[in-house]
Amino acid sequence: MQTRRFGRLGWQVSEVGYGLWGMGGWSGSDDTQSVDSLDYAIEQGCTFFDTALAYGDGKSEQLLGQVLKRHPRHNLTVATKIPPKNGKWPAVSEYRLDDVFPADYIREATETSLKNLGVESIDLQQFHVWTDEWAGDERWQKAVDDLKRQKLIKGFGISINRWEPTNVLRALDTGLVDAVQVVYNIFDQNPEDELFPACREKGIAVIARVPFDEGSLTGTMTHGMTWPQGDWRNLYFSPDKLPAILHRVEALRHDVPAGMSMPELALRFILANPDVSTVIPGMRRKLHVETNLRVSDGRPLASDVLERLRAHRWVRTYFVP
Repeated sequence: MQTRRFGRLGWQVSEVGYGLWGMGGWSGSDDTQSVDSLDYAIEQGCTFFDTALAYGDGKSEQLLGQVLKRHPRHNLTVATKIPPKNGKWPAVSEYRLDDVFPADYIREATETSLKNLGVESIDLQQFHVWTDEWAGDERWQKAVDDLKRQKLIKGFGISINRWEPTNVLRALDTGLVDAVQVVYNIFDQNPEDELFPACREKGIAVIARVPFDEGSLTGTMTHGMTWPQGDWRNLYFSPDKLPAILHRVEALRHDVPAGMSMPELALRFILANPDVSTVIPGMRRKLHVETNLRVSDGRPLASDVLERLRAHRWVRTYFVP
């Protein structure tokens, strides 16, 4: 397993981390399989784990907490997130900070996560949504600074709204943000334009999330697919959006090198960017862990392949598929 420096915090973390959303909130999750896969990932050298209080209303954190107790000697880095108090994703500029991240709520959510995880200090606490309209508000800044001074958290980050990679640049100027978590994959290459250079300049770590575009870049999806009632994927891959996504996936198949799977290509594309500190594919089973961690072998993606993947950049918004 290859490691990378986690920005100015200086931690060495596995370049392939572990996203825990699936085991907390996806249909079809099995707790025993989830815990076994976490144990296996640690044994294979994975050291970065990203969860959130909102994943299964704390369930994901609690499962990770069980595993952490069994591996006290491993140098593991744990990141979690504070959900918006108003329960709305994504944040928009019209929302008041008081309704999303009031100071007392920031503290309360952090204390809940500490209890769920069974730790005295959280390595990286993050806001789960964000709008830069709040960047200059000293109230969240003081709340975060207090958590750091009291050593309840070691670092602070922001999980950026999907497809809005520049909607954090003003917050980065405060000097309080140690890491950003952003959607970055073969389709969503926009963070390279402004966000990554800003992070590079300020020594801010980059966590690449959604490496498989919520599943489309695994190459296994088909027309007409549906999921159990209440599963969020029915919204992301709704009947009006799925055809356009699958059309892009089919075009990408022509640029998958012989002997390489589409998921492997998706991860290698992300790891080809030195601005990325770690990528966090969602994993719920040992097979997921084995397949994804195997990509961290130090072998770079061929430059001609990387160049062809540039043509698959897709600029998306919340208002078009």
